[in-house]
Amino acid sequence: MDSPAERGHCLFTTAIGTCGIAWGPAGIVAVQLPDAGHEATRQRLLRNAGEELAAAEPPLPVQAAIAGVQALMAGERRDLLEVVLDMDRVSDFHQRVYHFARRIPPGQTRTYGEVAQALGDPQLARAVGQAMGSNPFAPIVPCHRVMAAGGKPGGFSARGGAVTKLRMLGIEGALEPDLFGPDGG
Repeated sequence: MDSPAERGHCLFTTAIGTCGIAWGPAGIVAVQLPDAGHEATRQRLLRNAGEELAAAEPPLPVQAAIAGVQALMAGERRDLLEVVLDMDRVSDFHQRVYHFARRIPPGQTRTYGEVAQALGDPQLARAVGQAMGSNPFAPIVPCHRVMAAGGKPGGFSARGGAVTKLRMLGIEGALEPDLFGPDGG
């Protein structure tokens, strides 16, 4: 990895483990939260990217995105709205859901129903949940900030499921720390 590439992928460390990021000329095409080891993270990242991308040195905008994710996972209140996402492969409805979710401030949550209502149809709550479950940009699109009704965590597609979601919300200060027990998770 000698010079920054127009398209590629790389892994990077965060406070919650090794994450991955893939990019192309139009922006970030996928981000992957930690999985069961580096290779599992890489494989899941490349599946979400939808194409085989070589490991490469990230260009400056991708380096900035990585730094933002690292800061967020370390507890800084970052919204990451400056990160450009390539949503070419994402349906119009999912784009609308992700656009809304990106504007949920760190440390706050919304329910699937509240997102559906904001999009104009409270009957879309289940579809919002499905969009969150297939989010290829977590945590830049902070699907962890979207909860089920009644403050329940709902699903989470990252390794560890709802426990990981609650851990991320705890890092952001959206939940009481004692939910995680003495070891933080």
